[in-house]
Amino acid sequence: MGLFRLLFWIAIIAAAFWLWRRFTRPTPRRPQDRTDSAQPMVRCEHCGVHIPRIHALPQDQHWYCSQAHLEQGPKTGGR
Repeated sequence: MGLFRLLFWIAIIAAAFWLWRRFTRPTPRRPQDRTDSAQPMVRCEHCGVHIPRIHALPQDQHWYCSQAHLEQGPKTGGR
């Protein structure tokens, strides 16, 4: 009976210590994800949609949102 009581108190003290450490430690800061930061936007020369420059396809000083629009080139006529 004495061994059970000793193990019980050791478990209670260990749990209390764990909780105390968990709530008194400052939370570590996560590095900011690149998708959270603002990114430069460009306009597709074919359809006019704005997309992040890292996802756009460049060709001759023009930007396109997809391979199909890149192959079709700039759209002519009014928008």
